[in-house]
Amino acid sequence: MNDPLSIRRLYGRSRGRPLRVGQSALVEELLPALSVPEEGPLDSAILFGDDRPLHFEIGFGGGEHLAWRADLLPDHGFIGAEPFLNGVAAALGHIRDRHLANVRLHMGDALEVLERLPDASLRFVYLLHPDPWPKARHAKRRMVNHGPLDLIAAKLQRGGEFRLGTDDPVYCRWAMMVMGQRGDFEWLAESAKDFLTRPGGWPETRYEAKARREGREVWYFRYRRC
Repeated sequence: MNDPLSIRRLYGRSRGRPLRVGQSALVEELLPALSVPEEGPLDSAILFGDDRPLHFEIGFGGGEHLAWRADLLPDHGFIGAEPFLNGVAAALGHIRDRHLANVRLHMGDALEVLERLPDASLRFVYLLHPDPWPKARHAKRRMVNHGPLDLIAAKLQRGGEFRLGTDDPVYCRWAMMVMGQRGDFEWLAESAKDFLTRPGGWPETRYEAKARREGREVWYFRYRRC
């Protein structure tokens, strides 16, 4: 079955309501300075000018988690990919307000950027509340499929961590099934409490808070690269 690694197509909207004047200015002025180069190989030195641990967030939404983690770990480098213009604009606001110099952004397909990074170069990969594509015929569009996971596994250091968060029960079951088939990730959970309680160092996003307000459970998965 094809999956996002071979489909090479982004589904859904690329923009929502019109940007405010301040957001448009951020996209025009700040985004070019922080954007991942469009072509060529990537590494810590190219992106940040030195050798530092790297983190990658696939689909960062409004950027709250990305900015929070980057603020927490200023000597680490953070790469975020998000195809949605309004999300990129929101993330730029967080970066500006927190004066973050350790974040680089890509407005587009995360997999294209991941492929250009050296193998075993990432300390963390984050996939928080991805589109669940709940219909069975759309399962091939889910980011938790073996093609993307092969790529994530290749780019993570041994001992590095893949974090997945979801509030969708279909995606939760799917992720547990797919991840359970893999021998290159160790699930860091010893009891149900370990994936029903948000771990330390994992901030709440607006999307997660909305899910809680609407009565949906949230699951937090942590996997160590073997």
